[in-house]
Amino acid sequence: MKALPVVILFVCFNLVFSQSDSQYIENLFQNHKGAFVLFDMTNGKYFRYNEKRCAERFLPASTFKIPNSLIGLETGVILDENFIIKWDGKERGIQEWNRDHNLASAIKFSVVPYYQELARRVGREKEQEYVNLFNYGNMKIGYRIDMFWLDNSLKISADEQIEFMRKFYNYKLPVSKRSIDIVKNILPKEEFSKSVVKAKTGGAQKEDGTSIGWLVGYVENEKGVYLFAFNVDGNSFDEIRKLRDTVPKEILKYLKVIE
Repeated sequence: MKALPVVILFVCFNLVFSQSDSQYIENLFQNHKGAFVLFDMTNGKYFRYNEKRCAERFLPASTFKIPNSLIGLETGVILDENFIIKWDGKERGIQEWNRDHNLASAIKFSVVPYYQELARRVGREKEQEYVNLFNYGNMKIGYRIDMFWLDNSLKISADEQIEFMRKFYNYKLPVSKRSIDIVKNILPKEEFSKSVVKAKTGGAQKEDGTSIGWLVGYVENEKGVYLFAFNVDGNSFDEIRKLRDTVPKEILKYLKVIE
């Protein structure tokens, strides 16, 4: 990736980054195309890496499990985090998927079949209604009700992920406080000495055959709340999985958001 001028690539809390700062974060991407957005909710400030790509839409993959959980709860298809959808008996490559799951375990293990069945039970009309109400990306659910977040029908940018998460965190979505509290409680969590990270991964194939990886969530620490959205391209799922599981956290540590 060709280095861009620091003033364009890094605009963070009104601070000017040195060339070594910009080079450090750029090197984390290991010559992969990617984007990172951080929003400091306390101070109302943004940090963006690769600002142009931050506005570019891609399929959300399993980051859509956050809004889809809300949709399931609001429509009554799922009663609460303990609601079980039984395994269909089909063996899949990820062993954790080959059993019954409730909502809490389905989001923890990113169980695609659980959320596909959820979407089928919700139905096209209600899924479209809530995607519209959430103003979620391009708001297109395509032809397959159980694949639209994976088949490049629905698309969202890193910037738009931040706006959705801001409404989610602040209870500004047109859903009940109960539903948001349930989803906040079951989001995968990682604890550090002074920070807690809650986030959802995502990974799938784009139209051109390359893979994209996502990590979307928020950090809570003694200084406040920080929303973040990260995406990266790669030649395979294994490649992007390694990057999405490490790079955003390294950036958050570098920016002193995770300590």
